[in-house]
Amino acid sequence: MKFTDRSFENRTFQDISAPAADLMKKEFSDCLFRGCDLSAARLSGALFQDCVFAGCNLSNVKVDGARFRRVVFRDSKLVGVAFNAVHPLLLDWSFEACKVEMCDFSRLKMRGTRFIDCRIGRSDFVEADLAEAAFTGSDLDGSLFNRTGLEKADFSSARSYAIDPTANRVRKAKFSYPEVLVLLAPFEIVLKD
Repeated sequence: MKFTDRSFENRTFQDISAPAADLMKKEFSDCLFRGCDLSAARLSGALFQDCVFAGCNLSNVKVDGARFRRVVFRDSKLVGVAFNAVHPLLLDWSFEACKVEMCDFSRLKMRGTRFIDCRIGRSDFVEADLAEAAFTGSDLDGSLFNRTGLEKADFSSARSYAIDPTANRVRKAKFSYPEVLVLLAPFEIVLKD
């Protein structure tokens, strides 16, 4: 499918295979993308408002200057995306049951963002503002947190994270036992039964 119009409103895009599609500077409002392959698509400068991506492949998309407002990514694959290049104004998105691998969220202000039941592998959250974010049920294996704002973030039932409380702001963050014990790693404490 070719996205020839400049703007799309209240549309459903079902099972579209459009790898490397050019969606630059397009506007999507109240749209549902279901089962679409948009891998390596160029989304630079595009606006997505009140949209849902369900069961989509968004790997290696280019998002420079893209705007995401009230967008939900559900059961989708996002690999190798430099999200730190998105337009930060009014950024509002959530990720549910997604595979998020090797993505860069560094230095983004994402207060309250929800990553629920996601596999977030080897992704970069360095210097991001994730205050009040939720990572409940997510696997964060190999993801980087350094100088990251995690105040009041919720890591309940999250696993495989490596967060140094001396290098990140974790005041009032929520963690589950026994995973919370990994926060002691920087102190080289020996735990005994």
